[in-house]
Amino acid sequence: MTRMLMSFPAIDAGVGVTTANWWDEINESVAWQDGIFYSLCAAYAIVSAVALIQLIRIELRVPEYGWTTQKVFHLMNFIVNGVRAIVFGFHKNVFLLHPKALSLVLLESPGLLFFSTYTLLVLFWAEIYHQARSLPADKLRIWYFAINSGVYIVQAGIWVYLLIDDNSTAEFVGKIFVAVVSFAAALGFLLYGGRLFIMLRRFPIESKGRRKKLYEVGSVTAICFTCFLIRCFVVMLSAFDLDASLDVLDHPVLNAIYYTLVEILPSALVLYILRKLPPKRLPSAQYHPIR
Repeated sequence: MTRMLMSFPAIDAGVGVTTANWWDEINESVAWQDGIFYSLCAAYAIVSAVALIQLIRIELRVPEYGWTTQKVFHLMNFIVNGVRAIVFGFHKNVFLLHPKALSLVLLESPGLLFFSTYTLLVLFWAEIYHQARSLPADKLRIWYFAINSGVYIVQAGIWVYLLIDDNSTAEFVGKIFVAVVSFAAALGFLLYGGRLFIMLRRFPIESKGRRKKLYEVGSVTAICFTCFLIRCFVVMLSAFDLDASLDVLDHPVLNAIYYTLVEILPSALVLYILRKLPPKRLPSAQYHPIR
């Protein structure tokens, strides 16, 4: 009995070593690296194609409306996912770029575009909420452009600093900045998505359109809040733990899990939820002379 009890720690240690070896073998295998990053490339390309197809369908449906928020959202989704597909398609060149700041620009730029794309939904909901409550909404777009411009300027400053002086402190600050921006985006969805959801629930008239809009707002809010919160947590963790770093070639499994949870899956789900085309514009009445 004593021998059996003493053998358990050895078994546990063996399992731990086997697990660690399995993880390390996959991360260090060139075949696994290529397979995972090319799979990410394909997934992003599919989402990008779906966004482009939906944009074309909307344009064919209502060409007279010009560039609406819906069209801009799908265009930005097409660009973001397309750029990610290209980056992961050339992952060997991207991850091994020197100086490292250039690699970070290619890896982090789509993340900034993703932030701009989905905070566009926050802007749209904020405008609806403010108009419904008879609150001033004329400065909301100014705030959207100001916040996004500020984010891009600060991030560009960090990249330039890293290009001049590549050091771990600047890289750490860059990761903390991305984490803070992601947390702010999550709060934005919680604030305006939550407000609009509550307002729609209190709407006195029960209808199919109201129920569908409740489902859309609630689902998209939950998805986007979760993905930005996960991004915040993982980027913050990678700032303090090098083993959780995402901007390296030999962490393909971590990259696959991370990008699937924070970009691919949320984008695919949101595009599916918002797939409904806008109603056709009714033609104006035609008047004919009486004969």
